Amino acid sequence: MKIALYNRDPGDGIEALKRLLREKGATLACYGEDFFSYEDLPSDTGLFLSLGGDGTFLQSLTFVRDRSIPVAGINFGRLGFLTTARADDTDAWVDDLLAGRYQVEERSLLRVTCADMPDGFYPFALNEVSLQRRGAGMLSVHVRIDGRELPAYWSDGLVIATPTGSTAYNLSVGGPIVLPTSDVMVIAPIAPHNLNVRPLVVPLSSFVEMQFESRGGNALLAVDNRPFEIRSGTAVSLAKGRYGLRYAALSDHNFIGALRTKLLWGEDRRNTL
Repeated sequence: MKIALYNRDPGDGIEALKRLLREKGATLACYGEDFFSYEDLPSDTGLFLSLGGDGTFLQSLTFVRDRSIPVAGINFGRLGFLTTARADDTDAWVDDLLAGRYQVEERSLLRVTCADMPDGFYPFALNEVSLQRRGAGMLSVHVRIDGRELPAYWSDGLVIATPTGSTAYNLSVGGPIVLPTSDVMVIAPIAPHNLNVRPLVVPLSSFVEMQFESRGGNALLAVDNRPFEIRSGTAVSLAKGRYGLRYAALSDHNFIGALRTKLLWGEDRRNTL
C-alpha cells in the first residue's frame, strides 16, 4: 500500500516522520516531491496522511476528491480537532497505521453551486460554507429550504455547516454541536441583528438556496477555508455531495473524547473533587 503525505509547512518533525515510515517499510508519495496536485496523486494510493492542523486536513480534500482514499490527520498544529493522532506520539499509532488497524468513518460533504465561482474551483466542503460581509454594512440574506423561504437574516453573514463542521465556525457563532455521523446540516447566522433568529438544524437531504443584498456591495463565500467574492443578488445553492470523505481514525480517537480533551467539554472543578 502506498501512503501519500501532504504538508504545507516543512519542518524537522515531518522529515523525522517520513524517515520513520520508510524505515518501517512504507512506500511514500510526498506532496512537493512525488505529486504536486490532485492529478498527480498516484493511482495506487491506499491512505492519505495530512500532516499539520485542521486547515491542512481540509485542504487534503481537494487532493483526494472522489477517489475514496481514507484520510488521517496527524497533528503538527495547535488544536487539531480533525486530526486523530499527535506527531510527537508515533509509538502509539505508526505500527497500527501500517498494519491497517484503524477505523474508517464516512463523512458527508456539501456541494456548492454559484455562478461567481472561479474556474477550476473545487466546490465541495467538509466543514462549512460561509457567506460573510466585505464592507461595513450588514447583509440581508434570503434562504430557501426545499423551495420554502425563511424570514430574511439581517446579519454579518451565514454559516451552513456539515456535522463534521459543527465544532468549527458553526460553534463559534453559537450553533449546536452534532455527532459527525448525523444526517443533518446546521444553518447559523453570524452576529444577527434580529435577535429572534437562532441556528436551525435541517436534514442533510435538503436543498438550500440563498441570496444576499447589501449596501456594502460584494460579499465573500468561503468553501471550508477557500474564499471567493460574489456579487449582491447572486444565487448560491447547497446540497449533500454525491460522495463523502473517508475519515481514518487512528489509535483510540473518538468524537466524545475529542470534545473533552480538545474543547474541554464539561470542564468543571467539581468533577475532580
